Amino acid sequence: MTPENEAATRYFSAITAALSGLEVFMRDDRSPLYRHGIVAKIVAEYIARLDNSFSCWRNRLGFMETFRISRAESGFPVFQNVLELENDRRQADTRLANIPLADELREEMADFILRHKEFPEALQKSMAERLYLEGVRSETTFGPFTLAQTAKVSVNPKTRRPYYLAHWAAFDGSANLPLVYMVTVEDSSEEMIGQLVDRNGKLNEKVDIPLPVEGLLNPELAHRFDDFTEKNSAYTLSPATIAVNLDKDFEQLHPKQLRRVVLGPFYSAGITDNNSTVTDILDKVRKPENAWLLTWTIQEVYSKSEKPGRKGLFSSEKATQEFFIDTDDLEAARQGVSRYEKHALIPHEAYQALYAAGEAQKIFSGYKVHILSKGQVISDV
Repeated sequence: MTPENEAATRYFSAITAALSGLEVFMRDDRSPLYRHGIVAKIVAEYIARLDNSFSCWRNRLGFMETFRISRAESGFPVFQNVLELENDRRQADTRLANIPLADELREEMADFILRHKEFPEALQKSMAERLYLEGVRSETTFGPFTLAQTAKVSVNPKTRRPYYLAHWAAFDGSANLPLVYMVTVEDSSEEMIGQLVDRNGKLNEKVDIPLPVEGLLNPELAHRFDDFTEKNSAYTLSPATIAVNLDKDFEQLHPKQLRRVVLGPFYSAGITDNNSTVTDILDKVRKPENAWLLTWTIQEVYSKSEKPGRKGLFSSEKATQEFFIDTDDLEAARQGVSRYEKHALIPHEAYQALYAAGEAQKIFSGYKVHILSKGQVISDV
């Protein structure tokens, strides 16, 4: 095994363990995030997509020599890998048609070994490519942009408007970070109010809504909403900016809350160099599969009030939201959010190494720390 392949194997083992641990955390009813219920469930779905992407990338190494990650920053693969995965998914059927079936390749490999007394490297690469393309074609991966879904529908009893919880995701090409978005938005469209709200101001039980619904529930606004989310998902845009843009661009949509989950940075011993102190200590962890640290940030901005719209003879104004930014918290103000949470997930052995080095308190200052131990996550350490 070449040093490059050995490093790649260590990286994939570490990131797979980290994502598996994060999924355990998201689905664990004892975890602090579980109180948000549907939020944890949605994030877990995108983590599963990301995990599938890494499985595909791992298979891709069987026939491609290089795989680049953002070593000095996010610790995640560079955006080019995400684009290539999406492109390969679209071309999978065409390329598979030109590669022999797996059973045929196995027979050819056995015959080659018997006749030449050598390992059939070319056939092995064809087999690896076939397995990769079959995986890409069948698995739901984390693409450059994932269109929105409506996950929940209800009615605000005060405004008598229906509201939706919609979510989407993007892999930011500049920061090389996976981003998950969720927005709670009220809809003042007369047609949707008529369909979804009964005379008592509650959700009309006679309307069957097969959740999740692809796109925004309002069909008249769904395509525009998709265009908006694709253009307003960059990491450089603050949650407040995205919420204000959404409020401004849609007369009938009134965003009440927007969340962004930023996955990363990820730290892995011998691979990433995005924090020299963390890297030095992780290098001393005995088991390479436990020498990693995954962080993520949950950002939230919410509307504290709504300024009523005004209809006049010559001009009119739409209702607008007044979003709360916690200016007393310099970090919240910098991020453009009402509040935020920083989390860190780390294997028990790695946490012990950081603690023994006297670095744990400094590194995890401001973080909620979760320790992965024997398949379970321990929080509030």
